[in-house]
Amino acid sequence: MTTTHSGIAKTAAAAAAIKAYADKVGAQIQEGKARLEQLEAKAKVAKAQAEIAAIAGLVSARKHIQQKVQDLTKAHETNVPRAKAEIDADIASFRAKIDELGAKLKAQFAAK
Repeated sequence: MTTTHSGIAKTAAAAAAIKAYADKVGAQIQEGKARLEQLEAKAKVAKAQAEIAAIAGLVSARKHIQQKVQDLTKAHETNVPRAKAEIDADIASFRAKIDELGAKLKAQFAAK
């Protein structure tokens, strides 16, 4: 009976840790979404078709990350560390691409 209670406690702790992680990643995704919307507005003003296409790709990447976070809540405990590592890598890449795109658009506006 004690084993069952400790198993439940571990599961509850794991679920709470996953929820906290999902909330953290969700905030990063929302931040990226807001930044993408700003960049998209600038790209449309500049009629920068390549950048608009890149933004569309980043929107897809954001949705893919969100799906991975949702899937994380259903993942077996043994798969959680690997899934979190993949999500962290995807978030880092997503943010880097947004920064790169922002710099590119800023340079285009500075050149005009």
